[in-house]
Amino acid sequence: MGCSYKCYPRSEVVMGSDPIFKEKIMFALIDCNNFYVSCERVFNPKIEKVPVVVLSNNDGCIVSRSEEAKALGIKMGTPLFECRDILKKHEGKVFSSNYSLYGDMSERVMNIIRSFCPETEVYSIDEAFVSLSGIKKQEIYRLMVTLRKTIKKWTGLPVSIGISSTKTLAKVAAKEAKKDMRLKGVKVLSQDRDIKESLEETRVDEIWGIGYRSAAKLNTYGIEHASQLIGKPDEWIRKQMAITGLRTVMELRGVSCLPLEEMPTSKKAITSSRSFGRDIRNLVELEEAVSSYVSIAAEKLRKQESLTSCLYVCLLGDRFKEKNYFSSAVSKISMPTANTTLLITKARTLIGEMYIEGNVYKKVMVMLTEIKPSTQVQSDLFDGAYNGSTSEKLMETVDKVNSTLGRGKLTFASSGTSCSWRMKRQMLSGSFTTNWKQLPVVKAV
Repeated sequence: MGCSYKCYPRSEVVMGSDPIFKEKIMFALIDCNNFYVSCERVFNPKIEKVPVVVLSNNDGCIVSRSEEAKALGIKMGTPLFECRDILKKHEGKVFSSNYSLYGDMSERVMNIIRSFCPETEVYSIDEAFVSLSGIKKQEIYRLMVTLRKTIKKWTGLPVSIGISSTKTLAKVAAKEAKKDMRLKGVKVLSQDRDIKESLEETRVDEIWGIGYRSAAKLNTYGIEHASQLIGKPDEWIRKQMAITGLRTVMELRGVSCLPLEEMPTSKKAITSSRSFGRDIRNLVELEEAVSSYVSIAAEKLRKQESLTSCLYVCLLGDRFKEKNYFSSAVSKISMPTANTTLLITKARTLIGEMYIEGNVYKKVMVMLTEIKPSTQVQSDLFDGAYNGSTSEKLMETVDKVNSTLGRGKLTFASSGTSCSWRMKRQMLSGSFTTNWKQLPVVKAV
């Protein structure tokens, strides 16, 4: 990403002191609170005031916590077995990750945001940046309050909104909006005094764009908070944190370096990977698993209108039991494709080459690389089996059926039917918004 700022002397770019800041474009970050937990609560009001956690794949570690669970001292990433007793003691609730529900609820929130602010960047499943250009300064706060109330009313999800002159400062503001109940979910950082106070309270490991290694490095130099970081010379910052770190610091100073990305960039690599719900020892189940993961990756590839010419498959065993617990193989594809049938055939061949009879396997990963837009690839006159119009229509039909009726409604036979190897999700809630048979039923009492 290119940097759009002009390098002013540091004395001129301290927050808002320079005339160029009089007419700033404001950004807002809309952040869903405890998103996975909040989605579960929308359809289960009984768990509104109790500790709630959502687990990672195979019901392993905690990836989302309610405020009540946080108050019990439960940390993010904690294995369930370590906090099972405390959750039971406080009558807490535990859920497996329900990705279909969370994805659908996310799309509903993003559509509401776009209806208020057309210039929207979907940053993650529960966050979106918006540009507030063209909106009068005195109207911004009221508009964001209305947006927050609308999201709550139409989806049942609580959100926090941070507003400032850069995306990084908007992130800081959103965190404060989430923590301080007096703000009622919306925080504006526009005045120098307010920005200064916020940066004095923001630890460097809380700054968007600064990883834990960089934060630890800064701590060794006595830099604990953002206010200390922005006072360092540009040359020193660039030496210690490279150009990306300098951009982050410039953003904290009020200079916008990260433009809004309304169109999502196409991925250069697409990965599909899951740990198995149980140990696998036979080749048939491995072939089913790799076929299933290839289907998911190929669907993502077609969604961004791209083709791949390289397939990478990785097979992991039990590192405590197997000497050769890790193996990988690559297959080059002469004519770039997005055809699931071809990719499954090649993936099954690779799995067969890596498989060792008697070994215990725990995970398989599929990665599509050397990705190009479909418009930049010239078709091959002699290779129409997997890239011709008939093949493309077949893939379009598969995607349309699964998009309309739900993922997995139409699958390839090689993916199997029983699929007992799939990841554990023993505490999975219903598909309340994506499955007609599981729609909530409201009864009048």
